[in-house]
Amino acid sequence: MLSTFSAATPPALRRATWAAMALFFANGATFATWGIHIPTIRERFGLSDAALSLAMFAVAGGAILVMGRLGRQVARLGSARVSMLSGVLFALATGIILLMPSFTALLGLLVLFGIANAGFDVAMNAQAATVEAAHAHPIMSMLHGMFSLGGMAGAALGGWVLSLGVTPEMHVTAVALLTAATALLTRPLLLPDAIPTDTASTTDGQHRRMLLVLGTLAFLGLLGEGAMYDWSTIYMRDIAGAAAASASAGYAVFSGGMALARFGGDAMRKRLGAPRLLTWSAWLAFVGMLLAVALPRPWSALLGFGLMGVGAANMVPVFLVTAARLPGVAPAEAIANVARFAYVGMLLGPVIIGAVSHASNLRAGLGVIAISMGVIALCGARSIRPAPAEY
Repeated sequence: MLSTFSAATPPALRRATWAAMALFFANGATFATWGIHIPTIRERFGLSDAALSLAMFAVAGGAILVMGRLGRQVARLGSARVSMLSGVLFALATGIILLMPSFTALLGLLVLFGIANAGFDVAMNAQAATVEAAHAHPIMSMLHGMFSLGGMAGAALGGWVLSLGVTPEMHVTAVALLTAATALLTRPLLLPDAIPTDTASTTDGQHRRMLLVLGTLAFLGLLGEGAMYDWSTIYMRDIAGAAAASASAGYAVFSGGMALARFGGDAMRKRLGAPRLLTWSAWLAFVGMLLAVALPRPWSALLGFGLMGVGAANMVPVFLVTAARLPGVAPAEAIANVARFAYVGMLLGPVIIGAVSHASNLRAGLGVIAISMGVIALCGARSIRPAPAEY
C-alpha cells in the first residue's frame, strides 16, 4: 500500500506550498552565496587550486558522510522540524564562514556546512513530496525551479551588493539572517509527513533494488550536471573558440534552460507521465551534448548546452518523487538514499570528465555526459515505470 498523507484544508495546503517554495528559494540563494565567496576565501587564505578543491570537497563530503542516517532522522523527527533545525544550522554556518581564523578551521566548518545543507535538502524534498501528494497533482519540478531561481537571485544580488561596497562579512550575515528567518517562519505552515501503511522497510530486497536503480540514474544525471558547472566555460573558450568575455554564456544558457524547464516540468509530467517525461528529457539532453561535441562552434555549443539544461532539469524531481512514492518506505529515507547517489555524481562528474579529457581531450570528456544521458534515455523509463500513483 502507499504511504498515507494527512488531509489538509485548501488554505493550509496553499500556506504549505508557499512555505515550501520559500525554503527551496532560500536554500538556492544561500548555496549561491557560498559560491560567489569562493574567490574571497581563496584570496583570504592564499589557497592553491588543490587546497581550494579540498575546501569544495569538504562541503560535498560532509553531505555524503551523513546522508545514510539523515533519512531516518527526518522520518523520525518530521520534515517540518528538520527543515527548521537544519535551515537555522545552515544559516549559522553561512554567517560565520568568512570568520574562520585558519584554513583548518574553515575545512571543519565547511564539513558542517555540507551536513546542514544535506539535512535541509532532504527535509525540504520530503516536505515537497508530502505537499505534492496533498495537491494530487505535480509540483516537485516547480519547487526545484524555485531552488534554481534562488540560486540565480542569490548570485546576481550578491554581486550587485558587493559592487556597492558592502563587505563580504556583512553580505553573508544578511543572507544568513534571511535564511534563518525563513526556516523559523515557515515551520508552522508545513504539513505532517507521509506515514507508510505497509510494514515493509528499506531492508526489503525489492525496495532496496528500486532505490539502487533510482540512485544509479540520479548519479548519471548529476554527473552531467556537475560537470557542466565546471567545464562548460572552459569548453566554450578552449574548444568552441568563444571570446573570453562570452565564454561564460555556455553555463548561463545551461542554467537558464534548466530553470525555465523546471517551471514547466510539472505540467509535462501530468500530461506525459513520469516515464515518458524522463525519456524525452534524457534524449533532449543527449542530443544537446552530441551537438556541442560534434560541432565545436560557439553557436552550436550554446544551443547544445541549452538543450542539455532543458533536458536535465526534471530528472532529479522525477527520481525523488518516484522514490518518495515507494510503498512501505518513509519518503525521507527513500529521498536520502537517492540523494546520496546524486551528491556523489555531482562530486565525481567534474573529476571524471577531467580524467577523460586528460587522457584524450575535452570533446571526449563531454562525450561522457552524452553517454550518461543516453543510458538514462534507454533505461530510465523502464526502471521507474513500476512506481505507484504515477501522474
